[in-house]
Amino acid sequence: MPRPKSEFDDLRPLAFREPAEVLDADEMYTIYEVGRLLQGVDPEEELDIETENVLLDWAIPWMMTHSDEFVFAEPEADNDPGYYGLAAGVDASDTAEQ
Repeated sequence: MPRPKSEFDDLRPLAFREPAEVLDADEMYTIYEVGRLLQGVDPEEELDIETENVLLDWAIPWMMTHSDEFVFAEPEADNDPGYYGLAAGVDASDTAEQ
């Protein structure tokens, strides 16, 4: 159910960081690790399933929006997640110019 803005003490602008600001150019990450990093959480931290699902809700559209900046590697097994990393030529210096 919608709530009036006046009920909230802290309203902030919605801003997403660029992939090069979040990921190390030399590493590959699962979608779960990307979701954690987007929120400033250690990528190896264990989270409950509800929190993990919320992080995925943020990570998936963010990755789709920036899909041209990612590369993909097949998972090691059918039940494992794939790995994502920055495409060649995408690095933090690209975002400094914007």
